[in-house]
Amino acid sequence: MSTAAPAEPARPVQIWIMASRVRTLPAAVAPVLVGTALPATTGTFRVGVFIAALLGALFIQVGTNLSNDYSDARRGADTEDRLGPVRVTAGGLVPPRQVLIATAVSFGLAVVCGIFLVVASGIELLIIGVLSIAAGILYTGGPRPYGYEGLGEVFVFLFFGIVAVAGSTFAQIESFPTEAFVLAVPVGLLASAILVVNNVRDLDTDSRVGKRTLAVRLGRSRTRTMFAVMVYGAFLTAPLAILGAGLNFWLFLSWLALPLAVKLVRTVRNHADGPTLNGALAATGQLQLVFCVLLSAGILAS
Repeated sequence: MSTAAPAEPARPVQIWIMASRVRTLPAAVAPVLVGTALPATTGTFRVGVFIAALLGALFIQVGTNLSNDYSDARRGADTEDRLGPVRVTAGGLVPPRQVLIATAVSFGLAVVCGIFLVVASGIELLIIGVLSIAAGILYTGGPRPYGYEGLGEVFVFLFFGIVAVAGSTFAQIESFPTEAFVLAVPVGLLASAILVVNNVRDLDTDSRVGKRTLAVRLGRSRTRTMFAVMVYGAFLTAPLAILGAGLNFWLFLSWLALPLAVKLVRTVRNHADGPTLNGALAATGQLQLVFCVLLSAGILAS
C-alpha cells in the first residue's frame, strides 16, 4: 500500500506562470536589447522608450501564449498525450473565458505601451504594434491559423526578429538603419529555433490532430537539421553587421555562447522524449538571451 502524499494542487500564481510560458519570454526581451544597443552607440538612449518597448514586447509575447493556449484547446490540439507541459485551458486548470480575458488584458497592456511609443517616436510604431498583435492572435486563432499551416517559424522570424529589432531601433532614433535589419537576422533565427524545439517535441500529437506544423511537414530528421542550421546560422550571420558603418570585430563576442549552442544541437538531435525536449526548449530561450546580451555588448563596444 502506497504511503505517498497526494500531489499538492497548483496555486493560482503557479497556474498563470505556466500559462504565460516563461521559457519563451527571452524571445521578447532579446530583440529589444539588440535593437536598443545599436542607437546607443551614437549616444542615443531614451530610458522611458526602452522600458516601454521592453514591456510592450513582453505583453505581446504573453498575450500570444495565452491566445495560443485558448485557441489550441478549442481546436482540440492540446491532447492528454502531448509531451509538453500541461496547457491551462485544455487541462481544465483555468476556465476558457478567464484565459480569453487574460489574453485581452495582456494585449491591452501592450497597447498602452504602444501609445506611449507612438507619442514618443512616431506613428510607424502603431503599425508595428497592430501587426504584431494580429500575428499573435492569428498564430492559432482565426479561421485559418498560420501556425497550423507550417508558417509559424516564418512569422516568428519576422516579428521576433526583423520587426522587433528594427522597431526597437526606430523607437530610439526614428529611423531604420540597414544595420538594424542585418542584426535582426540572428535574433530571428534563434527565436524561430525556440518554436522548432516545441514543434519537434509535439510532432506526433500535432500530426494526429491535423496541425500541419513545419516539423510535421518535414519530419523529425529534417526538422532537427533545420534547428541546427538556425542555431549555427545565428552565429554566422551576426558578424555580417561589421560590413556596416561603425561596427567592428567586437560583434564576435556573441561567439562566446557557441559551446551552449553545440550542446543544445546535440541534445535536440539525439532525444525525442518530452522531459529532455522541454529542457531543450528552455535552454534555447536561454541561449538566445545569452547570445543577444553578448551581441549587444559587442555592439556597444564597437
